[in-house]
Amino acid sequence: MPPTGPYRAAWRTFRHDRLAMAGLVVLLVLAAAALAGKALTEWWPVLDPSTVRLPDKLRPPLSAVSPVVALAARPPLGHYLLGTDELGRDLFARMLQGASVSLSVGFIAVGISLAVGVTLGALAGYYGRVRLLGLSVDSLVMRLVEVMMCFPTFFLLLTAVALLPPSIYTIMAIIGLTSWMGTTRFVRAEFLSLREQEFVHAGRSLGLPEARLIFRHMVPNAMAPVFVSATIGVAEAILAESTLSFLGFGVPPPYATWGNILADGRSFIFDAPWLTFIPGCTILVVVLAFNLAGEGLRESLNPRLRER
Repeated sequence: MPPTGPYRAAWRTFRHDRLAMAGLVVLLVLAAAALAGKALTEWWPVLDPSTVRLPDKLRPPLSAVSPVVALAARPPLGHYLLGTDELGRDLFARMLQGASVSLSVGFIAVGISLAVGVTLGALAGYYGRVRLLGLSVDSLVMRLVEVMMCFPTFFLLLTAVALLPPSIYTIMAIIGLTSWMGTTRFVRAEFLSLREQEFVHAGRSLGLPEARLIFRHMVPNAMAPVFVSATIGVAEAILAESTLSFLGFGVPPPYATWGNILADGRSFIFDAPWLTFIPGCTILVVVLAFNLAGEGLRESLNPRLRER
């Protein structure tokens, strides 16, 4: 039997985890829907999520378009797949745009979080004994992490959003800059172990620049727990953005997000329950899928768990 590489072994373990595979399938469908929604809303005007059709307000899912709207639509519009809201806007188109916004916020926010967390964790783990301002670099970084973790993250988000101009980029930056602490702790722990490994001592003996030794050789070996943390972090970022949008502090109009769709639908929960159930269930399924995929990734990347 040919030898199995670590990545192939990890994929084989991940593939046999049914819950993790189910989460991965949901995420792939979500990514395809987000890409398709971005293309359709640009190329097919009838699926513009901001188009108001007052004669067709609060139409239930799978309902036919009224004759007045059907005559005006170019190209023709036949049915509303997920119904319409209080302004007659197509809920299906708005959910597609919400998927694009949520994934953009989630991945970019986690990218910012990883950039900050990996850098600080690498500095704390590698230069931990170097003293600065009377304290070691490790102590300074970990005290900063502890101070940040003392603040209630959501209230810190609300404060920052209230003080800064509303923008989708502001939301991405704020979520990313308030969620790097876990990544820093993971990378620091890995670096404390890696800096005593033989390949690090060999790199120092060869005179490799420290920046190259850290980012070229040590960071890739410390990324396994970070990938798991990043997967769950995307779910947390999506949930944070949805919560902010639900409260009216999130991505400003004209962007449609799952949070503001849910907020708009709460006034019509008895007359048009689909405006609440569809975005609410979507958020639940997507966050659960990210967590299931992250748990499967954790087990597949951990050799000790793979042996069970």
